[in-house]
Amino acid sequence: MSAGGHPSTATTSNKTTPERGCAMNRMSGETNLSGSARVASQLPSTLSVALSINGEPVNTEVDTRLTLLDFLRERARLTGTKKGCNRGECGTCTLLVDGRRVNACMILMASLESRRVTTIEGLAATGQLHPVQEAFIDQDAFQCGFCTPGQIMSAVGCIDEGHANDPAEIREWMSGNLCRCSAYPQIVAAVRAAAEALS
Repeated sequence: MSAGGHPSTATTSNKTTPERGCAMNRMSGETNLSGSARVASQLPSTLSVALSINGEPVNTEVDTRLTLLDFLRERARLTGTKKGCNRGECGTCTLLVDGRRVNACMILMASLESRRVTTIEGLAATGQLHPVQEAFIDQDAFQCGFCTPGQIMSAVGCIDEGHANDPAEIREWMSGNLCRCSAYPQIVAAVRAAAEALS
């Protein structure tokens, strides 16, 4: 109550105003403008996807909101791809889709029909480390190791794209991958050494 004995004007009403009702409808996925039907309810909540992960065919039913990162870690049990910021800023979850670098936290499984995914687990062939993996070891290009899988996958993509010709170019094209331990000089050296080994 206010000082004058009247209910306080700051009290929130429980009544739904037209503006509030419209906002609530938008949040629930339905729109009453022009008498439109509910759009969200017409969309499928799950989807069948067939793709390749590290050379192995995968046929699975997924929630349409499921990211590649969460599928790999929680369903496929491929935990080499790390979850960092989970919003496409740190590069920790970098892997290859059809040979191109992507952030796994930013791509939906529903968009990967017939695509080819390569994770850090699929990089080594028949027990032999990939030249980039060997270069990271030789150049001591890691400290805590949390960002290392993403750094290595990004380095593979960087080299394949032809962007590893000199240290400045490597720094530019690897700038999407953050290292909290600041092992950047060793990472650049590793990418350059691997590029030379692969040339």
